[in-house]
Amino acid sequence: MTPALRRFFAHESAGGIVLALAAVLALVVSNSRWGPAYAAFLKLEGQVSIADGWLVLAKPLVVWVNDLWMAVFFFVVGLEIKREFVAGELASRSQAILPAAAALGGMAVPALIYAAFNHADPVALKGWAIPSATDIAFAIGIVTVLGPRVPASLKVFLTAVAIIDDLGAIVVIALFYTSQLSGPMLGGAVACLAALALLNRARVMNVGVYMLVGLVMWVFVLKSGVHATLAGVATALAVPIRRTDGSSPLEEAEHALHPWVAFVILPCFAFTNAGVALRGVSTEVLLAPVTLGIACGLVAGKAIGVFGTCWLLIRAGVARLPALADWRQLFGVSLLCGIGFTMSLFIGGLAFEGQALLETELKLGVLGGSLIAAALGSWVLGRRG
Repeated sequence: MTPALRRFFAHESAGGIVLALAAVLALVVSNSRWGPAYAAFLKLEGQVSIADGWLVLAKPLVVWVNDLWMAVFFFVVGLEIKREFVAGELASRSQAILPAAAALGGMAVPALIYAAFNHADPVALKGWAIPSATDIAFAIGIVTVLGPRVPASLKVFLTAVAIIDDLGAIVVIALFYTSQLSGPMLGGAVACLAALALLNRARVMNVGVYMLVGLVMWVFVLKSGVHATLAGVATALAVPIRRTDGSSPLEEAEHALHPWVAFVILPCFAFTNAGVALRGVSTEVLLAPVTLGIACGLVAGKAIGVFGTCWLLIRAGVARLPALADWRQLFGVSLLCGIGFTMSLFIGGLAFEGQALLETELKLGVLGGSLIAAALGSWVLGRRG
């Protein structure tokens, strides 16, 4: 396992615990006497004026977290994707084929299960991509706690699946969760993208320059109708991976930002998005098609999609079982892929923005499904073979 991956696991395992605590805190606060204050806190208006009022951005707190702070998260995701595909565990076809196919299967089957529950409701059907995501922080946190019961090869496999899963989620957001497009603003974003490509071609190694252009692009993307977090991914893909002396500006940026993402940005996202008032939640809401579609998609869909795809490829001789791993352990990791917390809540927020009942069902489905997937995966992996 490479030093970069060892650092990654160290951050993600601790970050997963902090993320869980932030989600629990949000649930406790939203169901206590401070619940109204929590709701008012999320609606606090924050305003930024750019160029002496030429451009004014006025957004509630929760939108600043989801659009600006999460753009930094997506920037780090983009760095991870580029590193793994250029110089990491996914650099060769033989290494990439199993996790890549598993990730695709793990996106398709949960989406089909959700669609089966919600095919009669066009509004609810917009959330078809919600159970397709894997939360890498929680999943890695669990396999790290389980220690030697999970072979290193399966930890790398899980990381690769989650990274490809994130890439798929980015494509889904770009294609299916955009509002009406603004031509001039989109043109400005394309110009920034061209500037990033020129910086990369000119071998500019200062990551701060890329981030500055990326910030300008974020403003254009935000106003264009495409979701602003995609600017973070585009910026990351332009960052060079190697200097002439062998050092890596990409890995330096990833290493510097990972603690901020793991211990500040993602916990803040969890705290502002995971709170759901459970008082008055009826059996009808718990058994609603959206709630069940998400929960079943995460628990059953991910396990069937990931494990089933792996079984087919390995039995066909196209790929091999990860080193020192058995089928039981692979199935346990496939269950952990059903922990969809961060990206599932994020996509659900885009799909059901402003629809209070569907947002409640979204949070119940994501929290319930992720908790069940985590418990089942931990039980399967914790058993002695």
